[in-house]
Amino acid sequence: MTANQRFTALDVFRGMTVCFMIIVNNQGSGAIPFEPLEHAAWHGFTPTDLVFPSFLFAVGNAMAFTLPRFQGLDNSVVIGKILKRTFIIFLIGYLLYWFPFVKLNDAGEWVMKPFETTRVFGVLQRIALCYGIAAFMIHYLSRKSVVILSFVFLLGYWLLMYLGGDYTMLGSFQIKVDKWLIGENHMYKGEGVAFDPEGFLSTFPSVVNVIIGYYAGELFRDKGKNFEAIARVMLAGALMMAIAYCWNYVFPINKKLWTGSFTFYTCGIDMMLIGALVYVLDLNPGKKKWTHFFEVFGKNPLFIYLLSDFFPIMFYTFRDAQGRNYEQAINTDIFQKLIPGPWGSLSYAVSLMLICWVVGYWMDKKKIYVRV
Repeated sequence: MTANQRFTALDVFRGMTVCFMIIVNNQGSGAIPFEPLEHAAWHGFTPTDLVFPSFLFAVGNAMAFTLPRFQGLDNSVVIGKILKRTFIIFLIGYLLYWFPFVKLNDAGEWVMKPFETTRVFGVLQRIALCYGIAAFMIHYLSRKSVVILSFVFLLGYWLLMYLGGDYTMLGSFQIKVDKWLIGENHMYKGEGVAFDPEGFLSTFPSVVNVIIGYYAGELFRDKGKNFEAIARVMLAGALMMAIAYCWNYVFPINKKLWTGSFTFYTCGIDMMLIGALVYVLDLNPGKKKWTHFFEVFGKNPLFIYLLSDFFPIMFYTFRDAQGRNYEQAINTDIFQKLIPGPWGSLSYAVSLMLICWVVGYWMDKKKIYVRV
C-alpha cells in the first residue's frame, strides 16, 4: 500500500471532522441553532458530540503509520519526540485560551488578561495528553497490556465516578478532582459554573479513543484495503455500539463526563465511518472529486483548527461604536437580516468554515503543511 493510498481515507475522515467542527463551534448569535448542531445538554448524544472523539480517533489512525518509525531508535530519542510533541500541542492549546493576552476592562481600557483566570485544560490539551499517553503505551507495552490498561482506564474511571459522587455536573467526582487539582479559576465556565468537560480525570477514558483509532489504522496498514479488513473494522464498530447501548443503562452516554459508554459509542461510529470511507475511496474505481474539499482540511488540521479559533477570538475581542462585539454585529446586521433564524446562524458558521477552507486550499497549493 503506498503512502498516498493509505492516507486518502484518513485525510478525508480528518477533513470531514475539521469541517464539521468549525460549523458546530461557530454558530452565529441572534438565533437558537438547529438542535443537531448543539451538544447534548447532559446525558444523550447529538451529531455534534461526535466531533471531538473523532479527532482523537483520527490521531490514533495517523499514529499507526508514524509510530513504526520509532522502532530501532534509542529510548531517549523516542521519549524526547513523544514528550516534545505532547508539550508543544499542550502549550499551543493553553496559549490559545490566553490569546490575545489583553482585554477591555469596565473602564474601556486595555489590560493584560490575568494568568489566574486562564483555562488550563481544553481541547488541544486533551489531544496532547491522549497522544502522549497512548504513544507511550503502544510503543513500550505489548498489545495485550495495552488492551488490559485500556479497560483499566474505562472501568477504573467508572468505579471512581460511582464511588466518588454521582453522574450530575456538580456532583460528579470529575469536578471534585479538577477543583482540587487546578482550581475553579482555571476551569471552563461556559456552563455558567466552573465545570471542565476536558478536565483531568476524564482524559483517561478518552485515551481509549486514540488507542482504538490506532488499532483500526494498524489493521488497514497490515491487512491492506480489502473487504476482509473493512468487514472486521465495521463489525467491531457495530459491537462497540451495542456494548455502549447496554452500558448506557448504568453509565449513561455523556460527552461532558466522557463516560465509558460514550467512548465505545463514538468509537463504534468512527469505525463504521472509516470503514465506509475506505470502501468508497479505495474499492471503487474512478476519481472522487468531492474528496479534495475535505482533504484540504485533513492535510493541515492543526493550523486550520487554530485559524478557526483565531477569527472568533478576534471578533469577540473588538467592539463597534454601539458597544457590540464584532460577532454580534456581523450576525445582527448581515446574517440575521438576510436569513433570519437558525438558517442565518448556520450561514455564518458555513461562511467562516469556507474562509478557513480557502486558506487551507492556498496552503495545499503551495505545499505548506504545518506539523508538530
